[in-house]
Amino acid sequence: MTRPEFDDKIKPVSLKDTNLFKPIKLGNLKLQHRLVLAPLTRLRADPVKFVQPIELSSEYYDQRSKTPGSLVIAEATLYSHSAGGYFDGKPGIWNQEQIESWSKLFDKIHSNGSFVVQQLFHLGRQAIPDKVSEQGIIYRAPTSGIYPNDGSYPFEEKAKEFNTPLTEFTTEEVEEEVKTFIQSGINSIKAGADGVQVHAANGYLLNQFLDHLTNKRTDKYGGSLENRSRFILKLVDGLSESIGAEKVSVRFSPWSQYGDLKGIQKDPELLAQYAHIVGELEKRRLDGKGIQFIDLIEPRVNGIDVNEDYDSTNSQGNEFIYDIWKGPIIRAGNYIQEIERLQRDVNHNDRTLIAVGRHFVSNPDLVERLKKGYPLTKYDRSTFYSGGEKGYADYPNYTV
Repeated sequence: MTRPEFDDKIKPVSLKDTNLFKPIKLGNLKLQHRLVLAPLTRLRADPVKFVQPIELSSEYYDQRSKTPGSLVIAEATLYSHSAGGYFDGKPGIWNQEQIESWSKLFDKIHSNGSFVVQQLFHLGRQAIPDKVSEQGIIYRAPTSGIYPNDGSYPFEEKAKEFNTPLTEFTTEEVEEEVKTFIQSGINSIKAGADGVQVHAANGYLLNQFLDHLTNKRTDKYGGSLENRSRFILKLVDGLSESIGAEKVSVRFSPWSQYGDLKGIQKDPELLAQYAHIVGELEKRRLDGKGIQFIDLIEPRVNGIDVNEDYDSTNSQGNEFIYDIWKGPIIRAGNYIQEIERLQRDVNHNDRTLIAVGRHFVSNPDLVERLKKGYPLTKYDRSTFYSGGEKGYADYPNYTV
Protein backbone atom coordinates (compact mmCIF):
# COMPACT_ATOMS: atom_id res chain seq x y z
CA MET A 1 0.00 0.00 0.00
CA THR A 2 1.30 3.46 -0.93
CA ARG A 3 2.06 5.57 2.11
CA PRO A 4 -0.53 8.37 2.39
CA GLU A 5 0.56 11.97 1.95
CA PHE A 6 0.41 13.85 5.23
CA ASP A 7 -0.86 17.42 5.49
CA ASP A 8 2.27 19.41 6.29
CA LYS A 9 0.22 22.54 6.99
CA ILE A 10 -1.08 20.95 10.19
CA LYS A 11 1.40 20.46 13.00
CA PRO A 12 0.71 17.20 14.88
CA VAL A 13 -0.32 17.93 18.46
CA SER A 14 -1.95 15.75 21.11
CA LEU A 15 -5.31 17.06 22.36
CA LYS A 16 -5.84 14.35 24.97
CA ASP A 17 -5.63 16.85 27.85
CA THR A 18 -8.24 19.21 26.39
CA ASN A 19 -12.01 19.11 26.83
CA LEU A 20 -12.17 17.39 23.43
CA PHE A 21 -11.60 14.13 25.31
CA LYS A 22 -13.90 14.88 28.21
CA PRO A 23 -17.15 12.83 28.24
CA ILE A 24 -20.43 14.67 27.74
CA LYS A 25 -24.11 13.76 27.69
CA LEU A 26 -26.41 14.73 24.80
CA GLY A 27 -29.98 13.90 25.71
CA ASN A 28 -29.78 10.22 26.60
CA LEU A 29 -26.47 9.68 24.80
CA LYS A 30 -23.29 9.38 26.84
CA LEU A 31 -20.38 10.34 24.61
CA GLN A 32 -16.82 9.49 25.59
CA HIS A 33 -15.32 12.44 23.70
CA ARG A 34 -16.46 15.59 21.90
CA LEU A 35 -15.15 15.09 18.36
CA VAL A 36 -18.15 14.63 16.06
CA LEU A 37 -18.27 13.43 12.46
CA ALA A 38 -20.02 16.32 10.70
CA PRO A 39 -22.84 15.58 8.21
CA LEU A 40 -21.07 15.20 4.87
CA THR A 41 -22.67 14.96 1.45
CA ARG A 42 -20.86 12.18 -0.44
CA LEU A 43 -23.29 11.42 -3.32
CA ARG A 44 -22.91 7.63 -3.26
CA ALA A 45 -26.60 6.64 -3.17
CA ASP A 46 -28.49 4.96 -6.02
CA PRO A 47 -29.78 7.82 -8.25
CA VAL A 48 -33.15 6.15 -8.84
CA LYS A 49 -33.93 4.52 -5.50
CA PHE A 50 -32.09 7.07 -3.31
CA VAL A 51 -30.69 4.10 -1.35
CA GLN A 52 -27.17 3.98 0.06
CA PRO A 53 -24.77 1.28 -1.24
CA ILE A 54 -25.00 -0.81 1.91
CA GLU A 55 -21.65 -2.60 1.84
CA LEU A 56 -19.62 0.46 0.85
CA SER A 57 -21.41 2.97 3.09
CA SER A 58 -21.38 0.56 6.03
CA GLU A 59 -17.60 0.41 5.71
CA TYR A 60 -17.36 4.20 5.50
CA TYR A 61 -19.40 4.80 8.66
CA ASP A 62 -17.84 1.83 10.45
CA GLN A 63 -14.34 3.24 9.93
CA ARG A 64 -15.31 6.61 11.41
CA SER A 65 -17.13 5.33 14.49
CA LYS A 66 -14.59 2.78 15.77
CA THR A 67 -13.84 4.69 18.97
CA PRO A 68 -16.66 3.73 21.40
CA GLY A 69 -18.83 6.60 22.52
CA SER A 70 -18.41 8.58 19.28
CA LEU A 71 -21.17 10.62 17.62
CA VAL A 72 -21.78 10.48 13.88
CA ILE A 73 -24.15 12.90 12.16
CA ALA A 74 -25.19 11.12 8.97
CA GLU A 75 -25.18 13.06 5.72
CA ALA A 76 -28.04 15.35 4.68
CA THR A 77 -30.92 13.05 3.72
CA LEU A 78 -34.00 13.94 1.68
CA TYR A 79 -37.16 13.60 3.74
CA SER A 80 -39.30 13.07 0.63
CA HIS A 81 -38.91 12.57 -3.09
CA SER A 82 -40.17 16.11 -3.69
CA ALA A 83 -37.46 17.50 -1.38
CA GLY A 84 -34.83 16.61 -3.98
CA GLY A 85 -33.85 17.77 -7.44
CA TYR A 86 -30.11 17.56 -6.90
CA PHE A 87 -27.14 15.84 -8.52
CA ASP A 88 -27.30 12.03 -8.49
CA GLY A 89 -26.34 10.35 -5.23
CA LYS A 90 -28.43 11.98 -2.51
CA PRO A 91 -30.03 9.41 -0.13
CA GLY A 92 -33.61 9.50 1.14
CA ILE A 93 -35.65 8.03 3.98
CA TRP A 94 -39.29 8.07 2.93
CA ASN A 95 -39.86 4.42 1.98
CA GLN A 96 -39.26 0.99 3.46
CA GLU A 97 -36.30 0.06 1.26
CA GLN A 98 -34.50 3.24 2.32
CA ILE A 99 -35.35 2.65 5.98
CA GLU A 100 -33.94 -0.88 5.80
CA SER A 101 -30.71 0.27 4.14
CA TRP A 102 -30.16 2.96 6.77
CA SER A 103 -30.90 0.42 9.49
CA LYS A 104 -27.94 -1.69 8.37
CA LEU A 105 -25.67 1.36 8.40
CA PHE A 106 -26.86 2.42 11.84
CA ASP A 107 -26.38 -1.12 13.16
CA LYS A 108 -22.75 -0.95 12.07
CA ILE A 109 -22.21 2.30 14.00
CA HIS A 110 -23.95 0.88 17.07
CA SER A 111 -21.81 -2.27 16.92
CA ASN A 112 -18.84 0.00 17.69
CA GLY A 113 -20.55 1.36 20.78
CA SER A 114 -21.14 4.68 19.01
CA PHE A 115 -24.19 6.79 18.16
CA VAL A 116 -25.77 8.34 15.07
CA VAL A 117 -28.03 11.31 14.37
CA GLN A 118 -29.64 11.62 10.93
CA GLN A 119 -29.86 15.02 9.27
CA LEU A 120 -33.01 15.68 7.20
CA PHE A 121 -33.53 18.43 4.65
CA HIS A 122 -35.19 19.92 1.55
CA LEU A 123 -33.18 21.71 -1.14
CA GLY A 124 -35.70 24.48 -1.79
CA ARG A 125 -34.43 26.93 -4.37
CA GLN A 126 -31.01 25.23 -4.40
CA ALA A 127 -32.49 22.33 -6.36
CA ILE A 128 -31.15 22.04 -9.92
CA PRO A 129 -33.95 22.86 -12.44
CA ASP A 130 -32.95 20.19 -14.98
CA LYS A 131 -32.91 17.59 -12.18
CA VAL A 132 -36.25 18.89 -10.91
CA SER A 133 -37.67 18.31 -14.39
CA GLU A 134 -36.00 14.90 -14.73
CA GLN A 135 -37.37 13.73 -11.36
CA GLY A 136 -40.88 15.03 -12.06
CA ILE A 137 -41.12 17.28 -9.01
CA ILE A 138 -41.94 20.96 -8.47
CA TYR A 139 -39.24 23.59 -7.97
CA ARG A 140 -40.23 25.00 -4.56
CA ALA A 141 -39.20 27.84 -2.25
CA PRO A 142 -40.73 30.13 0.40
CA THR A 143 -41.38 32.76 -2.30
CA SER A 144 -41.80 32.45 -6.07
CA GLY A 145 -39.22 33.75 -8.49
CA ILE A 146 -36.33 34.61 -6.14
CA TYR A 147 -33.58 32.52 -7.71
CA PRO A 148 -30.03 32.09 -6.40
CA ASN A 149 -27.74 34.39 -8.37
CA ASP A 150 -24.24 33.77 -7.07
CA GLY A 151 -22.74 32.70 -10.38
CA SER A 152 -22.39 29.04 -9.40
CA TYR A 153 -25.17 27.87 -11.72
CA PRO A 154 -27.71 29.64 -14.01
CA PHE A 155 -30.77 28.74 -11.89
CA GLU A 156 -33.25 31.18 -13.44
CA GLU A 157 -32.10 30.52 -17.00
CA LYS A 158 -32.35 26.74 -16.51
CA ALA A 159 -35.74 27.04 -14.81
CA LYS A 160 -37.04 28.76 -17.95
CA GLU A 161 -35.34 26.27 -20.25
CA PHE A 162 -36.88 23.27 -18.46
CA ASN A 163 -40.20 24.99 -17.73
CA THR A 164 -39.76 24.54 -13.99
CA PRO A 165 -40.42 27.99 -12.49
CA LEU A 166 -39.55 28.52 -8.83
CA THR A 167 -42.91 28.25 -7.09
CA GLU A 168 -44.01 29.38 -3.64
CA PHE A 169 -45.46 26.88 -1.17
CA THR A 170 -49.04 27.67 -0.26
CA THR A 171 -49.83 27.86 3.45
CA GLU A 172 -51.55 24.49 3.24
CA GLU A 173 -48.56 22.97 1.47
CA VAL A 174 -46.22 24.14 4.23
CA GLU A 175 -48.47 22.34 6.72
CA GLU A 176 -48.18 19.18 4.62
CA GLU A 177 -44.39 19.54 4.52
CA VAL A 178 -44.37 19.64 8.32
CA LYS A 179 -46.27 16.33 8.45
CA THR A 180 -44.03 14.74 5.82
CA PHE A 181 -40.85 15.84 7.58
CA ILE A 182 -42.05 14.51 10.93
CA GLN A 183 -42.90 11.15 9.36
CA SER A 184 -39.39 10.93 7.92
CA GLY A 185 -38.04 11.64 11.41
CA ILE A 186 -40.12 8.75 12.70
CA ASN A 187 -38.66 6.65 9.87
CA SER A 188 -35.13 7.55 11.00
CA ILE A 189 -35.83 6.42 14.55
CA LYS A 190 -37.45 3.26 13.19
CA ALA A 191 -34.22 2.61 11.27
CA GLY A 192 -32.31 2.90 14.54
CA ALA A 193 -31.04 6.49 14.58
CA ASP A 194 -30.34 7.96 18.02
CA GLY A 195 -31.62 11.34 16.91
CA VAL A 196 -32.91 13.47 14.05
CA GLN A 197 -31.42 16.78 12.95
CA VAL A 198 -33.46 19.56 11.36
CA HIS A 199 -31.15 21.02 8.69
CA ALA A 200 -31.81 24.78 8.75
CA ALA A 201 -28.38 25.79 7.44
CA ASN A 202 -26.37 26.41 4.26
CA GLY A 203 -29.09 28.15 2.30
CA TYR A 204 -31.44 25.17 1.95
CA LEU A 205 -35.22 25.38 2.33
CA LEU A 206 -35.50 25.94 6.08
CA ASN A 207 -32.69 28.52 5.97
CA GLN A 208 -34.63 30.20 3.15
CA PHE A 209 -37.69 30.49 5.38
CA LEU A 210 -35.58 32.17 8.10
CA ASP A 211 -34.05 34.77 5.80
CA HIS A 212 -35.98 37.89 4.76
CA LEU A 213 -34.03 37.93 1.48
CA THR A 214 -35.72 34.72 0.33
CA ASN A 215 -38.90 34.85 2.42
CA LYS A 216 -41.28 37.57 1.22
CA ARG A 217 -44.41 35.76 2.35
CA THR A 218 -47.39 37.59 3.84
CA ASP A 219 -48.98 34.61 5.59
CA LYS A 220 -48.12 33.16 9.01
CA TYR A 221 -44.81 31.81 7.66
CA GLY A 222 -43.38 35.18 6.60
CA GLY A 223 -42.91 38.79 7.61
CA SER A 224 -42.01 38.91 11.30
CA LEU A 225 -39.22 37.16 13.18
CA GLU A 226 -41.86 34.95 14.77
CA ASN A 227 -43.42 34.00 11.45
CA ARG A 228 -40.14 33.26 9.70
CA SER A 229 -39.24 30.94 12.60
CA ARG A 230 -42.59 29.16 12.58
CA PHE A 231 -41.82 26.38 10.07
CA ILE A 232 -38.68 25.25 11.91
CA LEU A 233 -40.30 25.46 15.34
CA LYS A 234 -43.29 23.44 14.12
CA LEU A 235 -40.86 20.75 13.00
CA VAL A 236 -39.07 20.83 16.35
CA ASP A 237 -42.33 20.64 18.29
CA GLY A 238 -43.81 17.94 16.08
CA LEU A 239 -40.68 15.81 16.23
CA SER A 240 -40.41 16.34 19.99
CA GLU A 241 -43.93 15.05 20.42
CA SER A 242 -43.38 12.10 18.07
CA ILE A 243 -39.88 10.87 18.98
CA GLY A 244 -38.95 12.88 22.10
CA ALA A 245 -37.24 16.28 22.35
CA GLU A 246 -34.06 14.58 23.58
CA LYS A 247 -33.72 13.05 20.09
CA VAL A 248 -34.11 16.32 18.15
CA SER A 249 -31.40 18.78 17.10
CA VAL A 250 -31.18 21.76 14.75
CA ARG A 251 -28.33 22.97 12.56
CA PHE A 252 -27.90 26.69 11.81
CA SER A 253 -25.36 28.68 9.77
CA PRO A 254 -26.01 32.27 10.93
CA TRP A 255 -23.08 33.75 9.02
CA SER A 256 -23.13 31.70 5.83
CA GLN A 257 -23.60 33.30 2.42
CA TYR A 258 -23.90 29.91 0.75
CA GLY A 259 -26.82 29.62 -1.65
CA ASP A 260 -26.69 33.37 -2.39
CA LEU A 261 -27.73 34.47 1.10
CA LYS A 262 -25.96 37.23 3.02
CA GLY A 263 -25.45 35.94 6.57
CA ILE A 264 -25.04 38.15 9.64
CA GLN A 265 -21.72 39.59 8.49
CA LYS A 266 -23.36 41.29 5.49
CA ASP A 267 -26.89 41.58 6.92
CA PRO A 268 -26.77 42.37 10.67
CA GLU A 269 -30.59 42.26 10.85
CA LEU A 270 -30.25 38.48 10.82
CA LEU A 271 -28.70 38.63 14.29
CA ALA A 272 -32.18 39.36 15.66
CA GLN A 273 -33.66 36.47 13.66
CA TYR A 274 -31.24 33.92 15.07
CA ALA A 275 -31.45 35.35 18.57
CA HIS A 276 -35.22 34.93 18.37
CA ILE A 277 -35.34 31.34 17.17
CA VAL A 278 -32.58 30.21 19.54
CA GLY A 279 -34.47 31.97 22.33
CA GLU A 280 -37.55 29.94 21.44
CA LEU A 281 -35.52 26.74 21.71
CA GLU A 282 -34.24 27.88 25.11
CA LYS A 283 -37.82 28.52 26.28
CA ARG A 284 -38.63 24.93 25.39
CA ARG A 285 -35.57 23.72 27.27
CA LEU A 286 -36.65 25.61 30.39
CA ASP A 287 -40.09 24.07 29.98
CA GLY A 288 -38.62 20.56 30.11
CA LYS A 289 -38.64 20.06 26.33
CA GLY A 290 -35.00 20.79 25.58
CA ILE A 291 -33.65 19.44 22.33
CA GLN A 292 -30.52 17.26 22.13
CA PHE A 293 -28.18 20.04 20.96
CA ILE A 294 -27.79 22.99 18.60
CA ASP A 295 -25.29 22.52 15.77
CA LEU A 296 -23.60 25.71 14.50
CA ILE A 297 -21.49 26.35 11.43
CA GLU A 298 -18.80 28.89 12.22
CA PRO A 299 -18.36 32.15 10.25
CA ARG A 300 -15.01 30.81 9.05
CA VAL A 301 -16.85 28.47 6.67
CA ASN A 302 -19.19 29.38 3.83
CA GLY A 303 -20.97 26.22 2.68
CA ILE A 304 -18.27 23.97 1.25
CA ASP A 305 -15.63 26.72 1.15
CA VAL A 306 -13.53 28.63 3.66
CA ASN A 307 -14.62 32.27 4.06
CA GLU A 308 -11.37 34.13 3.47
CA ASP A 309 -13.01 37.50 4.28
CA TYR A 310 -13.79 36.55 7.86
CA ASP A 311 -11.50 37.98 10.53
CA SER A 312 -11.97 36.00 13.73
CA THR A 313 -9.99 38.56 15.75
CA ASN A 314 -12.49 41.34 15.00
CA SER A 315 -15.76 39.42 14.88
CA GLN A 316 -18.01 38.00 17.56
CA GLY A 317 -18.88 34.84 15.70
CA ASN A 318 -21.35 32.41 17.25
CA GLU A 319 -20.57 33.37 20.86
CA PHE A 320 -23.92 35.18 21.14
CA ILE A 321 -25.69 31.81 20.95
CA TYR A 322 -24.13 30.80 24.29
CA ASP A 323 -25.75 33.80 25.96
CA ILE A 324 -29.20 32.59 24.89
CA TRP A 325 -29.13 28.80 24.68
CA LYS A 326 -27.86 26.94 27.76
CA GLY A 327 -27.80 23.42 26.33
CA PRO A 328 -25.03 21.59 24.40
CA ILE A 329 -23.59 23.21 21.28
CA ILE A 330 -21.70 21.56 18.43
CA ARG A 331 -19.45 23.89 16.47
CA ALA A 332 -18.12 23.16 12.97
CA GLY A 333 -15.86 25.12 10.68
CA ASN A 334 -12.23 24.68 9.63
CA TYR A 335 -11.14 23.65 13.12
CA ILE A 336 -8.47 21.17 12.04
CA GLN A 337 -6.74 23.88 10.01
CA GLU A 338 -6.81 26.08 13.13
CA ILE A 339 -5.99 23.75 16.02
CA GLU A 340 -5.39 26.59 18.48
CA ARG A 341 -8.92 27.86 17.84
CA LEU A 342 -10.24 24.33 18.38
CA GLN A 343 -8.51 24.12 21.76
CA ARG A 344 -9.72 27.57 22.74
CA ASP A 345 -13.35 26.95 21.81
CA VAL A 346 -13.70 23.44 23.25
CA ASN A 347 -12.07 24.52 26.52
CA HIS A 348 -13.86 27.87 26.80
CA ASN A 349 -17.29 26.44 27.55
CA ASP A 350 -18.06 23.02 29.01
CA ARG A 351 -21.12 22.63 26.76
CA THR A 352 -19.07 22.60 23.56
CA LEU A 353 -18.38 19.81 21.05
CA ILE A 354 -16.44 20.12 17.78
CA ALA A 355 -17.60 18.65 14.46
CA VAL A 356 -15.09 17.92 11.71
CA GLY A 357 -15.72 17.09 8.06
CA ARG A 358 -12.96 17.16 5.46
CA HIS A 359 -10.16 15.74 7.61
CA PHE A 360 -12.52 13.05 8.93
CA VAL A 361 -12.88 11.96 5.30
CA SER A 362 -9.14 11.36 4.89
CA ASN A 363 -8.49 10.26 8.48
CA PRO A 364 -11.08 7.65 9.48
CA ASP A 365 -9.22 7.26 12.78
CA LEU A 366 -9.20 11.02 13.41
CA VAL A 367 -10.26 10.60 17.05
CA GLU A 368 -7.16 8.56 17.85
CA ARG A 369 -4.86 10.75 15.76
CA LEU A 370 -5.90 13.91 17.61
CA LYS A 371 -5.68 12.14 20.94
CA LYS A 372 -2.14 10.89 20.32
CA GLY A 373 -0.78 13.70 18.17
CA TYR A 374 -0.30 11.66 14.99
CA PRO A 375 0.07 13.43 11.61
CA LEU A 376 -3.03 13.87 9.45
CA THR A 377 -3.51 12.57 5.92
CA LYS A 378 -4.36 15.10 3.22
CA TYR A 379 -7.83 14.88 1.70
CA ASP A 380 -8.55 14.82 -2.03
CA ARG A 381 -11.44 17.21 -2.71
CA SER A 382 -11.90 15.82 -6.24
CA THR A 383 -13.25 12.57 -4.75
CA PHE A 384 -15.72 14.10 -2.28
CA TYR A 385 -18.67 13.72 -4.68
CA SER A 386 -17.22 11.44 -7.36
CA GLY A 387 -18.97 8.16 -6.50
CA GLY A 388 -17.42 4.79 -5.76
CA GLU A 389 -14.86 3.74 -3.16
CA LYS A 390 -12.00 6.05 -4.16
CA GLY A 391 -11.75 8.83 -1.62
CA TYR A 392 -14.63 7.32 0.37
CA ALA A 393 -13.77 4.13 2.23
CA ASP A 394 -10.18 3.61 1.09
CA TYR A 395 -8.24 5.96 3.38
CA PRO A 396 -6.07 3.94 5.81
CA ASN A 397 -5.67 4.35 9.54
CA TYR A 398 -2.39 5.68 10.85
CA THR A 399 0.34 3.14 11.46
CA VAL A 400 3.40 3.87 13.57
